[in-house]
Formats: sequence, C-alpha cells, structure tokens
Amino acid sequence: MTATFPTRTPQGVRKDLPADLSASITVFLIAMPLSLGIALATGAPLQAGLVAAAVGGIVAGRLGGAPLQVSGPAAGLTVVTAELIQRYGWRTTCAITVLAGVCQLGLAALRTARSALMVSPAIVHGMLAGIGVTIALAQLHIVLGGTPQSSAVANVLGLPAQLADLHPVALGISVLTLVVLLGWPRLPGRVGRGLRKVPAPLAAVATATAFAALAGLSLPRVDLPSWRSHALPEMPEGPVLGLIAAVLTITLVGSVESLLSAVATDKLIASERGTDNRPPRADLDRELRGQGAANIVSGALGGLPITGVAVRSVANVKSGAASRKSSMMHGLWVLLAAFLLVPLLDLIPLATLAALVMAVGVQMVSITHLRSVTRHREALVYGTTIVAVVLGGVLEGVAVGIAVAVALALHRLARTRITLERLDSGVHRVRARGQLTFLAVPRLSRVLNQIPHGAHAVVELDGSFMDHAAYETIQDWQQSHLAHGGALEVTGRSGQAARITGADPAAAGEAGSPDGADEAEAAGGAHGSGLGHDGRHAEGGHQSERSRRDRQRGTHQCCRPWTPWQNHCDHRATATRTATATAATMAAAAATDPEDGGAQDPAPAPRRRGAGQLANGISAFQRDTAPHVRDELARLAREGQRPSQLFITCADSRLVTSMITASGPGDLFTVRNVGNLVPLPGAESTDDSVAAAIEYAVDVLKVDSITVCGHSGCGAMQALLSSSPGVAVTPLRRWLRHGLPSLERMASRHHAWARIAGRLPADAVEQLCLTNVVQQLEHLRAHESVARRLAEGTLELHGMYFHVGEAQAYLLSEGEDFFDCRVFDTVGQHA
Repeated sequence: MTATFPTRTPQGVRKDLPADLSASITVFLIAMPLSLGIALATGAPLQAGLVAAAVGGIVAGRLGGAPLQVSGPAAGLTVVTAELIQRYGWRTTCAITVLAGVCQLGLAALRTARSALMVSPAIVHGMLAGIGVTIALAQLHIVLGGTPQSSAVANVLGLPAQLADLHPVALGISVLTLVVLLGWPRLPGRVGRGLRKVPAPLAAVATATAFAALAGLSLPRVDLPSWRSHALPEMPEGPVLGLIAAVLTITLVGSVESLLSAVATDKLIASERGTDNRPPRADLDRELRGQGAANIVSGALGGLPITGVAVRSVANVKSGAASRKSSMMHGLWVLLAAFLLVPLLDLIPLATLAALVMAVGVQMVSITHLRSVTRHREALVYGTTIVAVVLGGVLEGVAVGIAVAVALALHRLARTRITLERLDSGVHRVRARGQLTFLAVPRLSRVLNQIPHGAHAVVELDGSFMDHAAYETIQDWQQSHLAHGGALEVTGRSGQAARITGADPAAAGEAGSPDGADEAEAAGGAHGSGLGHDGRHAEGGHQSERSRRDRQRGTHQCCRPWTPWQNHCDHRATATRTATATAATMAAAAATDPEDGGAQDPAPAPRRRGAGQLANGISAFQRDTAPHVRDELARLAREGQRPSQLFITCADSRLVTSMITASGPGDLFTVRNVGNLVPLPGAESTDDSVAAAIEYAVDVLKVDSITVCGHSGCGAMQALLSSSPGVAVTPLRRWLRHGLPSLERMASRHHAWARIAGRLPADAVEQLCLTNVVQQLEHLRAHESVARRLAEGTLELHGMYFHVGEAQAYLLSEGEDFFDCRVFDTVGQHA
C-alpha cells in the first residue's frame, strides 16, 4: 500500500493561498538570518547559505514527501561542512554535496527511509547535542571578537587567550542580540503580543544591526561578493577513501536529521490540528528523494548541504501553513532577497550572526532529550556520543555511540544479580535478577551452597530466560537439598510459583507461567513449589488442606486463583453439557430407586450465582491471596497510589488487565468503558468521566505513559459496523458516537491502515478494532493536559491490542512500515 494524497480542487488551492502566503513570510524572516549565520559558521561563502535556503524551499518543498516541512542549511551539518571545507576546499565540498544527493536518491529508490530511524534516539540526540556544543564553542570566539579554531578542543584551549583579548564592541553587539533573542518571546501585555508576531531571530538581528548602524560602530560586517564571482563545484580532489567517508557522512547526518524532522512535524500537526484540517502524512521515501534532489541542485549551484530544519518547520506549522506552497514561496522570497536586499544585508554585524548561531547550538543540547534518555537508562550512550562527536567528529561519534549502545545491550542481557538473605523467620531467600545463563552458574552455585542443609529455602527467579546449564545447577542442588531434609519453594516474577520439575529447561525457563504454577503447587506446597518428586515430603503436612480446597474449588485445574468463580470452565459444547446433565440425572434416579436398594445420595447442588457466587470469590481471596498482598496493600495505603501508567481499555469481561500486563496493586490507573473510547474534548454527548480520569492521571498522579488497549471480537466495534441510521438512539448508541471517527478513519484513503505484524486483519471487525486504537490515541492528544505533557517530553502514548483467542498481546510500533501501515508488533515471552 502506498501513501495517497488528496486531490486539491482549484477552490481549495485558492482558499489555502492566504494562509500559505502568511506562513511563507514568517519562515522567510527566520530563514534569512539563520542561513547567513550557518554559512558564516561553516566558513563557506555567505551566498552559499542563501542558495541552500532558496533551493531547499523550492526544490525540496516541491518534491519532498512532508508537505509542511521546510528544508535548507541546518546547524546539524555545520560541523561536518566546516571540516570538509578546511580539508578539501569549498568547491570540492560542493561536489561532495552533489554526490551525497545522488546517494540519497539511491536510498530512496531502495525504500530504506524507515531503516534510517532504527538508530537509537540516544545516539541521534547525542549526535545533535555534540554538534551543538561544537558550534557554540566555535561561535563563542566570534562573539568575543576573535576567530574560531579548527576543532572543538582547540577552541576550548584557546578560550583563556581569547578572554584576555576581548573586543568590547563585538561582545556588546552579541550580548544585545542574545538579550533580544531570548527576551522577545516573553514580551508582556497587548503590545508584546503584537510584537511577538515578528520572529525572534529577525527581531534580534534587526535590533543589533540598527543599533550598530546608528551608533556608527566599527566592527566586521556581512560582505556579500558579486554573484558573478560565485564559486561553483569542481571535480573532487583528494584521497578516495576520505571522499567516500565525506559523502557518506553528509548522506547519513542529512538523511537522519531530515527524516526525524519530518516525523516530528507530523506529530506537531497531529497535536495541533483536527483530522479535517491536516495535510497528508509524510511519505519518508519521497521526502528522502526530495532531499537528494535538493542537495544535487544546491551543490551544483554552489550552496550548502540541505536537510529538513525543525525550527523553520515548527514555525511553518504554527503560522497556519496549509500546503507545500508555503515552503516553496519562502524559497522564492529568499531568492529575491539575495538579489534585491544585498545593501541591507551588508549592514549586519558578523558578531550578531555568530550570537544567533551560538544560541541555536546551545538549544541543540535539549534538557527534554536528556530527561528522556535518563528515564530509559541510556544516559551513558547519550553522553558518550556527545563526547565522541566533540572530540572526534560526527561520523566517529555516531560509530562510538552505536558501539556503546550494543555493548550496553549485551551487558544488560548478560548481567545477573544473585543475592542470599536470611529472614527473621529463619527462611533463606535467594533472589536471581536477570537472565540465568552459563555465565551466572559459578555465582549461582556459590550462593546456593551457602544455604545450610535442612533449612527452609525460597528461590525467587526474576528473569525471562534460563539456559540448560543454569537449569541443571538448580535441579542438582534442589535434589541434594531435599535429600538432606530441607524444604524448598521456588517462585517466579511477582511471587508466582515456578516450575523446575521434569527435564526440560525451556519449560523451566517460563517461570511464573500459569500452568507451571499449577503443577508446582500440586507437587510442592501451599504457597510455593518443591522441585522434583521429593517436594511432597517437604511439604506433606499441607496435602490434606490442599485437597480440601481443591474439592471446594472444583477439580478443573485450568482455573487460576484470579478467577475463583471459574465461569470460563464451562467451555464444553452444549451437547456435551446436556449429555453430562442427562447422565447425572439418570444416575441420581437410579440411586434413589427403592427397588435398587442403593444409598440415597443427595443430588448435586446447583451452581451458586449472584451474592453466593460473589461471597465464594471473596472467601477465596481472603483465604488464599490476602495473606500474600496484605503488607504491600498496607504500604500503598500509607504512601498513596503512584501508578506509572494510565491504562484505558474495554469493559469486556475477557480482558483481565492485571493478567495480561503482569501488574499488581498500585501499578495501573485503569479506565474501562465500552469500546475503549476517548471522547474528544467538546464533542457532542461527551462523557466527562473519561476526561476527568485523564486529567487526574496526567496532572495529579503524573503518570509516565498512557496506553489505549483494544481487543479482538469487540462488541462495540461490531455494533459500529452494523449500525444503521434508523435505529433508535439509546444510551449505548449515544456513547458509540465517539467511535465514529474510527469508522471514518478506516474508510479514509488519507490515513494509514493498521495491521498486525506478519498478517493482514482477519476481517472488518479486527480492522476496526486496530484502527480504533490508533484513532483514540489521536483523541488523547487533543486533551490539553496530554498535549502539554507531550510537548514537554514527559509523557508517552502507547497502543496495544490483545487477541483473546490467541492469548497474544501486540504493541503499536512507531511510525509506519514500508507499506505505510501502522503495525502492531508481537510481544513475546522474552520481551
């Protein structure tokens, strides 16, 4: 499936023209000073920045796949371009830019745009932050009135000498630029609101330029040479391997930055505009083609390398741009200004441009990104990438970041923490955190052998994998420990009983599985499990009590303690149940026949329902579960709830949230309704209970993420598909109106399909169930509290789908696949 673009009528084009024109002027006013500043920072001719801005707007804007993204010279390529100019010269750098554009066209033809997003966000953010640090250090020298050195290290070492030789005029103009740049968005009052319509970069440059001109200050200024002497590319000269590395660096950095900017622009549009006022989603392969074509043209005309620019794209969206014409017109304004406004541009002090670019470099070190990578325990990757980029360069820094990320992943996979603790009750508790492989066998064996013979031991296995070596180690020790009169319980994650019986380590590795827990309980003890057949001797005193409980609960062992009513045990066919009932009736009649002389056994008691069934369930909880969770619930009662996630799901009785998420008390703040719907704010027949729960979870409980979970065979989705206009409006029908956008999304050609990884939806109901999850996530973004936290980078949204018949959970992946579908990926046992 390929992305489809709406056909725009002439009336629609004319309607969008005023909005596009206004947005293009705003972006133009931002792009002009930034393009000159980036050209200055790279050491390229200043016209090269204007050429790149014009080509990026016109060529990339026309051919790219992200309609509202604005392309041009970007700070992310400043360091790379500066190094190439110093090493090969400007004209060869232009040729490298052309070759990089050809490479981007090749990658787009291979449809690899999505693959570029597989790089860890910690590496990408670290790369951009390292580039920002390098830019800021270089421009600081110009701000102070000096000249930057060839590397970041040299700039740091030369800073003391530069501070000793300050140029007060240049420093004063730079400080004025920064004060206006940072203070402009904070101007108060009605006048301030009017002035803030002028972009802060333009206001800063205009103020500093006017002050320098009126005061008659003598300092270096922009000097745009005649276009007749503009340098064009030449055949590359230099080591072949060095040139290849240069081309690959421009291709890699430019492509990744452009694609990330396109994805970020899509997210911004989705959070700020309704579905009826959005341009088509970004086609990343087409965007990569547009960037490649723009780089070929820019390099051939003597311009800087081009990439998607997040700052200009955000300004374009927020200014109300409706189509790609805004980006194209901004490029046209830059082109006109480059020819008509040269005398005005020559008045701009270089210190002003340097201060502007230095501020951009500092902003590339994002506090939001730092918090995000810290929360995901990737600060080491982030920090290492920054240092490597600053010390070695962009390509080297990315390579080091990838190496550290791989090493960290392997370390987490191989790390196992094994501890031994003696409780006051005399029980020896062994905890194994992580994966149990042959690498952990020496430590595991040493800890197990510290437990005295005859002692009561509890082994907690908190991991998702156990190889054969670790399995045999535990099994051998278990047999020895029980042979010496010891007692043993083995539990899995969250205290569930684990199974290490038999001879299959794969089965043993599934600690905490329901079946394993049942078999372990049957073999080993009331609260845990003995390993092997000797477990019944260690815990034999509990056998009669357990048998009594089994008789109370019924003999069907597929049921677990979280379903004490055992409703789902009635899974036999109707004919089978009828035959069984008939046989039971005949047996009862035979038993009560006076001629038979048999004992008159009472007839089986009917199943208790209503209050009796509820009482049975409560009784089972108080008897079996309450003793194990009482301490944890008491702690939660003292400290209050601090859930990490808001979980919005359907009211369907087959969805047991704690079971499918392996969560417990205090983990999830759960909202359940028919169809897992999230009404849009202000929608007709809005149910404020859902909005209130969202507001409370996001603003009061400060949850880290929100998950919308749909499921197979949803009755609400079936009702939506089968609804007809003539049906009477009931409370259920009024509620299901909030699901109509999902129906419209599924029928629309302008939205991505949703599917499960590896297969297409089984039928229309499943298609709607999947699409509904995606649509409700968009509804969530429309809530003010959610939008604010998303903008701050402190909240994540997740989509989930649970297939009831398969007992399989799926998580919605980021972005779309090669067929532009939203994909729900399988979550396996070892995720």
